[in-house]
Amino acid sequence: MPPVTRRLAIQRILSASTLAMPFCGSVALARALPADEVSPSEREQMAAVATAFMRKFEVPGLSVAIAREGRLVYENPFGESNRRSRERLTVSNLFRIASVTKPITATGIFTLIERAKLRQHDRVFGRGGVLGTKFGKAPYKKWVEEITIDHFLTHTSGGWDNSSDDPMFLNLGMDHAQLITWTLDTKPLKNPPGTNYAYSNFGYCVLGRVIEQITGRPYHDFVHDEILGRCGIRDMRISGNTLKERFPVEVMYYGQNGENPYDMNVTRMDSHGGWLGTPRDLVLFLNHVDGFRFTANLLKPETIKMMTTPSPVNSGYARGWAVNNAPNWWHSGSLPGTTTIMVRTASGFCWAALTNTRATGQPDIGLALDNMVWDMARKVSAWKP
Repeated sequence: MPPVTRRLAIQRILSASTLAMPFCGSVALARALPADEVSPSEREQMAAVATAFMRKFEVPGLSVAIAREGRLVYENPFGESNRRSRERLTVSNLFRIASVTKPITATGIFTLIERAKLRQHDRVFGRGGVLGTKFGKAPYKKWVEEITIDHFLTHTSGGWDNSSDDPMFLNLGMDHAQLITWTLDTKPLKNPPGTNYAYSNFGYCVLGRVIEQITGRPYHDFVHDEILGRCGIRDMRISGNTLKERFPVEVMYYGQNGENPYDMNVTRMDSHGGWLGTPRDLVLFLNHVDGFRFTANLLKPETIKMMTTPSPVNSGYARGWAVNNAPNWWHSGSLPGTTTIMVRTASGFCWAALTNTRATGQPDIGLALDNMVWDMARKVSAWKP
C-alpha cells in the first residue's frame, strides 16, 4: 500500500472518539530547567502560539511539556481547569489522555513478551489461545480464532473498528467480560485477520484482558507498577465516568456541539483510552521508551524496534504507535471533552499536550494540536525539532 503521511495517520487515529539498563526513575526530568534553554522572548512566542490555538478552538485549558535529550526543558499550563470557579490550570492537573493510552498498553504487552510470558503471534481466542473460551460462546464466528496478539496491536484483527458501531461506546452498563462476550457473539469480523487495517479500540480492550490473564493482576495495577512506576510516574490513574467521580486534581471537561464528556464508560476504556495523567507524566513515559540513550529504556533496543516497525498493511502505524520514516513516533487521542497528543521525534525531543475540550468539524482540532506543539518548539533558536 502507498506510504501513509503523518497527517493521514493522525486523522486515522483521531477518528476514535503507547539492552534494558538499570532503572533510575525520573531523575532526568527532575532536574531544574536550564536557565538559558528558552529565552523570555521565546517563551512569549511559544505562549502566543498556544493562546492562538486556544482562541481558535475555544479551549478552556491546555497543558504542554517538552523534553530534549532526556531533560524537561519546557512546561506550561494555559487557561483554566474549571470555567465556573475560574480555577487556573496548573502543571499538576490531571487530564483524560484518551487513546494516548495505547502506547502504554503496547509497552505492557512487549514487557510480557520480553519476559517470555507471551509471544507476539500467540492466538487470543479459542482452544490454545491466551484467553481460551473465557469470553463468548464457542465455537466462535468465522476467523475469530485466527486473531493473534499482533493483530490487535496493529489494528488488523479484521473488524470491531471505531465506527458508529464501536463496541466500546455501546452497552455502557456492561463490564469488560460482558462486553467482550457480547461482541464476540453478535459482531462478526468483516475481514480475515492480518489483511486490513481498521483502528480498533475494542482490540486494545482485549489486550488489557490479555495482560490480566498472563499476570493474574488487574490491568491498572500491572501497568502502574511495571510500566509507569519504573518511569517515576506516581499519580496516573484510570478515569471515572461521571462528574461526581472526578478526582480532586482532575480538570473539568467541556463538550462542544452537544457532546457530553460525562456520558461514557471511560473506566471500561482502561487499556485503550482510560488513563488520567499530566503532560509531564507522558514525557516521562516517552523518555523511557524512546530508544535513545539519554535515559534508561524500559525495553531492549530490539523490542523497541519491533514495537515501532510498521505493520505489513499500514506503513503509518506500528504496534501502539503511529510512525513515519523520520522516524518520529506518536499517538493522539480524542474523546468528548478531550484532545491529546504525545510525540517522540527523531531529533531527541519528547513532548505531550493535553486539553479539556474537543471541537468537532473542520478544521480538525487534533491535527491543529499536533501542529501547535511543533510550532512552539520551532520558536526556540537552540532547538531543531
